[in-house]
Amino acid sequence: MAAYNNGLASKQQRLIQRARILSEIRAFFGQHQFLEVETPQRIPCNAPELYIDPIASDDHSLHTSPELCMKRLLAAGYPLIFQLCHCWRSAERGQKHLPEFTMLEWYRSNSDYNELMLDCERLIRHLVPTGILQYQEVKIDLTTPFERLTLEQAFMLHAPVTLQHAIDTDCFEEHYSQYVEPQLGTTKPTIIYDFPTSMAALACIKDDDPQHAERFELYIAGVEVANAFSELTDAEEQRRRFTVEEQQRRDLGKAPTALPEPFLNELSLMPPSAGIALGIDRLVMLLTDADRIDEVVAFCPEDL
Repeated sequence: MAAYNNGLASKQQRLIQRARILSEIRAFFGQHQFLEVETPQRIPCNAPELYIDPIASDDHSLHTSPELCMKRLLAAGYPLIFQLCHCWRSAERGQKHLPEFTMLEWYRSNSDYNELMLDCERLIRHLVPTGILQYQEVKIDLTTPFERLTLEQAFMLHAPVTLQHAIDTDCFEEHYSQYVEPQLGTTKPTIIYDFPTSMAALACIKDDDPQHAERFELYIAGVEVANAFSELTDAEEQRRRFTVEEQQRRDLGKAPTALPEPFLNELSLMPPSAGIALGIDRLVMLLTDADRIDEVVAFCPEDL
């Protein structure tokens, strides 16, 4: 008889809660007329990102996000789509990180990041109908509009230096993780928005403010839960950004990757759109009062 796995057995209640949360997420998007889609998880190449390393699968890669294929669906005329899927990122392991994790992504055509901010409020309230989320003895109020701060305002409130100083001295990540993030979403969820253009990633630049991109992140109890964009639809600009990012990766000695040509070829067909990626495992941690991501998945890499 196989040895009794007390660690696995102790997760049962949280895994039951996790299944119910996933069911409620699907119900929420169904109520709002979103189509659930499934896209390939093994693809020729991912979007090049400096700090995200894909996992090779023969001559392909496991996807780090379903965004490229989902945006191709937007370009083909699908107006409201969402997906729950596993994603893979090499060497990501920690209290809130796994190399294989579950992602929720949803996209709205003919929309922008402001509507996604409202989606986040609607979804979290749907999942916590009492209006109060208690996590690690901290009560998070969901009954009022979420706090909204620009990234610059967040640094002014919580960091010992300005955002520009942190960027100029190459200390952004250090100051953001040490001083700013722990203070976000501690009484109500916080949306940090309008990132400098140097951090635009796949977001479009604001029409009335060319120094900032239409990007936001959602925080609850100091935990980053989601990252969202008003999507860039300029194929030439997207190619330029990918090329710069890929060169930076190669300069650091990372494995080279090709650019996602089918995505770039179809990007100009995509209407103005907005998209968001939300980490399901982290969300389940918050909703089940778990201290580590290990507690909300059946098996961690070390268990296999």
